[in-house]
Parts: sequence; C-alpha cells; structure tokens
Amino acid sequence: MADNSYDVIVLGSGPGGYVAAIRCAQLGLKTTIVEREFLGGICLNWGCIPTKALLRSAEILHYAQHAKDYGLKIAGTIEADLEAVVKRSRGVAKQLNQGVTHLMKKNKITVHMGEGVLTGPTSLTVKGDKGEEKLSAKHVIVATGARARDLPFAPADGKRIWTYRHAMVPPEMPNKLLVIGSGAIGIEFASFYNDMGCEVTVVEMLDRIVPVEDHEVSAFLEKSLTKQGMTIMTGAGVEDIKADAKGVKAKIKGKDGKVATHDFTHCITAIGIQPNTENIGLEKLAEMDRGFIQIDPYGRTKSKGLWAIGDCTPGPWLAHKASHEGVTAAEAIAQELGNKDVHPHPLNREAIPGCTYCHPQIASVGMTENAAKEAGYTVKVGNFPFIGNGKAIALGEAEGFTKTVFDAKTGELLGAHMVGAEVTEMIQGYTIGKTLETTEAELMQTVFPHPTISESMHESVLGAFGKALHI
Repeated sequence: MADNSYDVIVLGSGPGGYVAAIRCAQLGLKTTIVEREFLGGICLNWGCIPTKALLRSAEILHYAQHAKDYGLKIAGTIEADLEAVVKRSRGVAKQLNQGVTHLMKKNKITVHMGEGVLTGPTSLTVKGDKGEEKLSAKHVIVATGARARDLPFAPADGKRIWTYRHAMVPPEMPNKLLVIGSGAIGIEFASFYNDMGCEVTVVEMLDRIVPVEDHEVSAFLEKSLTKQGMTIMTGAGVEDIKADAKGVKAKIKGKDGKVATHDFTHCITAIGIQPNTENIGLEKLAEMDRGFIQIDPYGRTKSKGLWAIGDCTPGPWLAHKASHEGVTAAEAIAQELGNKDVHPHPLNREAIPGCTYCHPQIASVGMTENAAKEAGYTVKVGNFPFIGNGKAIALGEAEGFTKTVFDAKTGELLGAHMVGAEVTEMIQGYTIGKTLETTEAELMQTVFPHPTISESMHESVLGAFGKALHI
C-alpha cells in the first residue's frame, strides 16, 4: 500500500501552489501536490502566459500594418489567422505545463490528480482516476485559486457570452465585441481583439477605466484606446443581455442615466473573480470573508496546520503575489518543523507591482498620487513623457510617460506609475527600490544606461525634485 502521509500537502498547482511545493521540497520536506485539472493552474494554462502569447501575435500584426512608419514595405495583404494565433497560444501553454511536470519530478514531488476535499486541517481525500485516496500531512496549503465571476442575469455560455477562457479559444472571430469591465483582464482582451480588427466597446461602471491605477494613467489610456478606435463608456452599466444565434443585445445605462439597446456579435464578461473555496471542507476550518480565506501575514488560517495562499485569499489577485506567498508559507512551515536556517518574511503589499499588457502597456507599484494624499502625505510628483526619451522616439514608441510619487518630508518612494512600451519590464526597478526602502537620493545617484526607455524612470525622479534634464 502506498504511503500517503506527508510533511506538506499542497491543494492546487497554480503559480502559488507549485512554487510552494517546490520550496517545501527544497527545504527537505516530503511534499505532494493535488490538482484536479492541469498542472500550472489558471495562470499558466488559461491566464497570464497564453494571453501574453495572444497579445504578442496582435502586437506583431500591429507593427506589420504600420510597417511604412518604419520605412518598410510589405507586399501583399496582412491579415490575422485566428486559428493559427490560438494554436500558437495553446502550444505555449502546453510547453509550460510540461515544464511544471518536469519540475515536480525533478524535486521529487508526488502528484495526485483529482478533486481534493479537506477532512480536517491536515488531511484530505482525493477523488480521481484511481478512485478515492486518503492523504494526511503535518501541514496543508490551500492554493485553489479563483475563477471568473458570471453576470447573474447573463451567465457565460461559451457561444456568445464569454469569460476569459472562452475568449482565449474563440469559436469564431467577433465582429462587434462588448467587454464588460475595464480591469486588467477586460482591457487586455479589448486591446487584443481591437488589434485583430474587431470593433470593441468597453463598459465600466466606475468613472474611469483601469480604476485601480493612477488617475493620470487612466486618462492617458482611455485617450489612447479611443484613438485606436475603441468605444469607451465609463460611469455606465449593463442592465440586461439577451443572446441568441444571431448575436447579443445589451441594455446599457449611460452616465446620463439613459438606457439604450446596443447590438454586438459577442460579449466578454470581466467583472471580477470568485474564489474556488466552496465544497472543499473549509466551512469549519477557516475564517471566510465573501468566500476568501482569511490568513495571517505568513499564510496561516485559524486552524493549526492549515495554510492558504494566492487567489483564494484576499487580494491583490496576481500570480506573482501567489508565488511569493507560496515561498513565505513553505519557509514558515519549515521553521515550525524545526528548520532554524530559514527566516520567512511576510508579504509587503505596498511593494507588489501590477502590470496590464494592453497597447500601450501599463505598470505600477505602490500608492497612486491621490491615495498618498488621502493617507496624509505631502507629496512631490515627477512626470516624464516618453516624447523626451531618445530610445522611445527611435523605436517609434513615443506614446507614454513615467510618474513617480515621493513623500516630500522624507524622500521615500511612495509609488510609481508607467504607461507605454515595455513598462511591464521596467516597473521592477521601482519595485526593488521600494523593497529596499530607497529615497530619491539613491534613485538620483543611480546610473541608468543610454539609450533606454528606462532613462524616463530617472528623469521622472529628477523631475519630482525640480532637476529634470530633458524636458
């Protein structure tokens, strides 16, 4: 009979779960992972990675269609092969799924495929192809993630009304698309389908798109997307949707209070997430709030031996936050089991970057200008436009800016906000700065390479203190 007792059981294999399992194994803990669908979870199979593959195809199409802007001529017509684009995206996801499988074997982590249900804080049953198995451990980490939330009056059907999963493997190319919600998921798909030639309308109930971002970033992105041909409706709400074989009819209440019916071929709902925490035995084991598991800074729940990480816990709901929590929980568990060489650090939520891969990209970390003022800070703000950056102009990507927010009294970097080409790659510079608790002095004295778009980061810091050089 197989030995089904472990030091750690990880329930869920997304970017939080599989990273937690690897770190546990590295620390010498006998570890198993339980997964009901695909190793790698939503992020790797249906989220972060394959969506970026789709967006890359759209980006290449955009550049090809604007080849003349770079002094190039492309003979013949340029068009998207949607089936091939989706096939490439699925291939990327498959490759990474196989990579996680390899990592499990490399780290000697047992994998149980099936539905896991907790029978106690440190035990569970798995129902899979092998029937029902009982597992026990000294500690259990719940990393079950989340799924897209449906509109109550128009649940996704995969035909005309889509969630992100349907939008990634569309049965056909939409001609006229309604996107409900302007968070990262909604805006990324709106950007993808717009670049692919679809007529896109975005409806956001709040007064601006990407509402968690700085107000200047929101305004800049709305102007840019509108220029690209999108229709943006803020302060608006979808009151009803009727879908049939011909398309979608949506009743939309505008900011003027008037309701009008609009016709679309398809609709994507991107109105938030629902944690995957029901029916897995958590009712008496953990404190819950709207379905999210409440944890301490290290991932502990109220039950000894039971931990939780990632999208099934309070936000922000980001893959990199889940991975970081996975490492923290693994090290805290190892410490509890007697390893004196590990020193886990709780997550600093003020230093978690956020990225949205629309066109142009947006990225941020820390407080917005308004949030800093509401928190009582007197601020110094720097804002440097990409039009003043030589590399951005040479690339033909002069649309965008870098904004930094500092505490005027101490020089602490409170937040950084960027919109434009490759900002999702550059935001990590500011994230490291926040993690190191840097002030404007260190950032000013840092030598930034030339020519790079990252020089705009330096100029923004200089600008906050009246020392900008190139504007």
